[in-house]
Amino acid sequence: MPTHPDDSPRNGSPRNDSIYDAQYREPKAHTERYADLASIVRQLRQDCPWDREQTHVSVKHLLIEEAYEVVEAIESGDPTALQQELGDVLLHVLFHSTIAEEAGRFTVQDVIDAEIDKLVRRHPHVFGDLETDDPDAVLANWERIKQQESNHEDADDALKSALDGVPAQLPSLLRAFRMQEKAAGVGFDFPNPQATWAKVEEELAEFEEADASDDDKARAQEFGDLLFALVNYARQVGINPENALRGTNARFQERFQYIEAQLHANDQSWDDVSLAEADTLWDEAKTALRSPSASNAS
Repeated sequence: MPTHPDDSPRNGSPRNDSIYDAQYREPKAHTERYADLASIVRQLRQDCPWDREQTHVSVKHLLIEEAYEVVEAIESGDPTALQQELGDVLLHVLFHSTIAEEAGRFTVQDVIDAEIDKLVRRHPHVFGDLETDDPDAVLANWERIKQQESNHEDADDALKSALDGVPAQLPSLLRAFRMQEKAAGVGFDFPNPQATWAKVEEELAEFEEADASDDDKARAQEFGDLLFALVNYARQVGINPENALRGTNARFQERFQYIEAQLHANDQSWDDVSLAEADTLWDEAKTALRSPSASNAS
């Protein structure tokens, strides 16, 4: 494969950038602007009183907020907004790396080096001898390699779980989805969607039984089990439940606000219409706001 002219040592080993084909090299102008941004962040940490006093903990919520703003920009289809929000996420990567560098923990180069090593290691079908053109096989191999890495790094510690690495702070639907992906990656999965749907029906029956009782704890537990089973079915048929519910939330908001606009135009409030009239307005909103992407909404 083509090699980089600079094969200087990196942490005692050759540079990993000699692995990729030369046609994919990042243009020099891009790397120079990245260096400008990194330099600006370093100066802000010294010269700006607000930036200087921040810690990993004090700005962690802002990173979550920026990540959601990226998602919102993607869903809006606005490339300018996406460009801006990705820049904000990149700023946080550099900001946290600079804080760590000041404390002598790691640098942004360490962050990049670790990511390069991981990507190369987990893509043996690109950078190694493994041959496959099956996306599912790639994903399964990724999870196997990740588990092997975890077992190797913690060989002297307590047994590692295949579920390690799924953040507890993830939204619950997404966390359920990711845990199920991890479990499926080691072979713990229903054999087909039909079997998975049978589990949904089983959990629904158990929830109905609990719902008929006065046991609030049992009702909550069985409802959670039902949601978990539905997430699992969604995963097996190629639906991301977090994205699906996000879309439903957006459609509900859009239709509800349509009704509010109609009420406002007629100088009415919610108190002025019956539930049946509101339902008629809801159906009107569905028709007025229907788009190809929402054609299957109910």
